[in-house]
Amino acid sequence: MNDINPHFRRILLKISGEALMGNQSFGIDFSVLKNVASEISAIHKLGVEVGIVIGGGNIFRGIRADALGVGRVAGDHMGMLATIINALAFREVLEATGTETKVMTAIDMIKIAEPYVRERAISYLSNNCIVLFGAGTGNPYFTTDTAATLRAVETDAEVLLKATKVDGVYDADPELEPSARHFSKLTYHEVLKRNLKVMDLTAISLAMDQKLPIIVFNLKKKGNIMKVISGENIGTLIKGEEP
Repeated sequence: MNDINPHFRRILLKISGEALMGNQSFGIDFSVLKNVASEISAIHKLGVEVGIVIGGGNIFRGIRADALGVGRVAGDHMGMLATIINALAFREVLEATGTETKVMTAIDMIKIAEPYVRERAISYLSNNCIVLFGAGTGNPYFTTDTAATLRAVETDAEVLLKATKVDGVYDADPELEPSARHFSKLTYHEVLKRNLKVMDLTAISLAMDQKLPIIVFNLKKKGNIMKVISGENIGTLIKGEEP
C-alpha cells in the first residue's frame, strides 16, 4: 500500500444514506459502515485529505415527505437530521480505526457537532483530520448531492467522488434494464442534455460552472475507493469538454 501514489491530494466523497443499509430495509448496517470506514482510513493514511457528505435516505428522505402527509420544508429538515445521525455513526467508526474525525453541521446544534465554517473545515483537512459534513446545505429544497458539490468547491477539493451501488452512470437503471448502456466518460453538457439521473441538475450545473470533476463508482466493490484514488479508470468520469 505504501507504494501507491495518490492521484488526488484532497477529495470530497459523497455517500448515500442507502449505502449504509446493507441488506437491511432501514437504518445502519454497522458491518457495512466499518468496511467503508476501513477503506477511507486506508487512503487517508496515504496522505489524502478527505471530506465526506452522507445522505440520510436510510432513515428519512425529505423528498418523499409529501406522500407521508409531511410538508416539504419539515420533511427536508427531518432528512437533514437523519444525515447527522449517519455522520455521528461514521465518526465513531472512523475514530475506532485511529483516524481523527470531525463532524460539522450546516444547522447549529452546538452540543452535538460543530457549526460549519469554511476556514475551520479547511484547517481540519490540512491538519490530517477527516471532516464529515452534515445537514446538507442547511436549507430545504436542496439535495445532499448539491451539498456535496458545494462543500467540494468551498474546500478546494480536486474531485467529487460519488459512491453508488452500480458501476458508474448508465442511460437507464441497470438493475431494471440489463441492456442499459454504461458510460466511462461524460461531459457536464451530456449529463444535462441526456437528463441522466446521476445527480440533480443544481449539483451538475455548479460542478460545471466551477470545473469540478466528478467520478461515479460502485461502493459495494471492495477496494474501489483505493482504485479511484490510485487513478484507475473505474466508474464514470464527468468533466468538461476536452480542449
